Amino acid sequence: MNYANHVQYRYLPLTVKGTSLSLIRYSDACKLQRPLPLAFLSAVRQRAHGASRNSLFRVNMAASMASQAVARGLRGANARHLFFDKLKCPQVSSRRWLNLQEYQSKMLMQESGVTVQRFYVADNAPDALQAAKRLNAKEIVLKAQILAGGRGKGTFDSGLKGGVHLTKDPSVVGELANQMLGYSLTTKQTPKEGVKVKTVMVAEALDITRETYFAILMDRACNGPVMVGSPQGGMDIEEVAEKTPELIFKEVIDIFEGVQDDQALRMAANLGFKGPLERQAADQIKRLYDLFLKVDATQVEVNPFGETPEGQVVCFDAKINFDDNAEFRQRTIFAMDDMSESDPAESQAAKWDLKYIGLDGNIACFVNGAGLAMATCDIIDLHGGKPANFLDLGGGVKEKQVYEAFKLLTADPKVEAILVNIFGGIVNCAIIANGITKACRELELKVPLVVRLEGTNVLEAKRILSESGLSILAANDLDDAAKKAVAAIAKK
Repeated sequence: MNYANHVQYRYLPLTVKGTSLSLIRYSDACKLQRPLPLAFLSAVRQRAHGASRNSLFRVNMAASMASQAVARGLRGANARHLFFDKLKCPQVSSRRWLNLQEYQSKMLMQESGVTVQRFYVADNAPDALQAAKRLNAKEIVLKAQILAGGRGKGTFDSGLKGGVHLTKDPSVVGELANQMLGYSLTTKQTPKEGVKVKTVMVAEALDITRETYFAILMDRACNGPVMVGSPQGGMDIEEVAEKTPELIFKEVIDIFEGVQDDQALRMAANLGFKGPLERQAADQIKRLYDLFLKVDATQVEVNPFGETPEGQVVCFDAKINFDDNAEFRQRTIFAMDDMSESDPAESQAAKWDLKYIGLDGNIACFVNGAGLAMATCDIIDLHGGKPANFLDLGGGVKEKQVYEAFKLLTADPKVEAILVNIFGGIVNCAIIANGITKACRELELKVPLVVRLEGTNVLEAKRILSESGLSILAANDLDDAAKKAVAAIAKK
């Protein structure tokens, strides 16, 4: 990956599917005090892997949360923001790595009185067969449970094609499940080797006469939750917004009053529900808002939010994002987090509240603040090096986190040098320095280490490093640090 192809040194563009999300001056990024991974982490991930991730946080209305976050973070800095006005913001967050399987989201909805298909979950073929018989449905849908999208068009290493199968014969469900469970499913969003399927969902298949789209999400522009809907559901909402923006409807929710009856009915009518279905849809909308509050969600997206020939309004598929700050009161939900499909290094970093994404270079980056981390990656590339990772230490850093971060970086066999770039605003540089010296001694660091520190308590930090007796290359600024890191590898 060549950052220099995207950047002309002084500017850091965030790109998603080739569209500029915002354009931020390097000098402003270096002054950034608040970490903004909501926008930055996703942009880095897409620039690192090049893959489009349509399943990731596809909805964000009117004002993009990511762009708003960047704008607020710069606090009036002279930067030109090219906001998305078309629903193009991928999902990520300060630490929103809670991943629930489809059946887990459906269980939460069921508990809040939201209408979903009848379903069972199985982890072996005999149980899947019994579940199909218990459903006693006209048609059954069997779904492999993995976090990646595109299951329907995926392939198993067992030879089975498709992670979603419809059948009217319950007896074949066991055979299909036998070709799914324990095998790897490869889709356009999984790694090349695929993801091993451990559970399947056996559900009642319902006919859908009409599909709509509905979501509730937090919108910074409105300082609270917003309902978003469209009568055009069952497809990418970005496409609807681009081609027919008049079919996107928005209702701002008063956080103190909640969703009012007239709001719910108006949204139901805008979604095209008529007669008794309008009242039924409005009731489901209010129940979805109750769920939104109950689980401390940042987004509840239902697509399709449809109606059946029998006159039922059903939430057929849903995506729920949770606020990690509410983990202390949502322990049951966070305990359901499926980390088995996550990158082991990212999972380990998350335990220490670090934001880590592995890249393909050989210079490890150890930085506080997502904007500064991106700037560091870009300038390493500018001077002929390749970043090995994106690691954002965040604001409230402790010595133990510094140690664990070094442990993570040195575990990567590709790493041939480490560049520490800290701009201390709310971060105390002396804490970083103590953490660095401890890590270097205990981990017996074998690769060159370049350190650039600036900001709070920097003189004390520099004293700690200089008196440590460790082989540490001090840098005056980021440009100097990047040059020294690249040169250190060249000498080897």
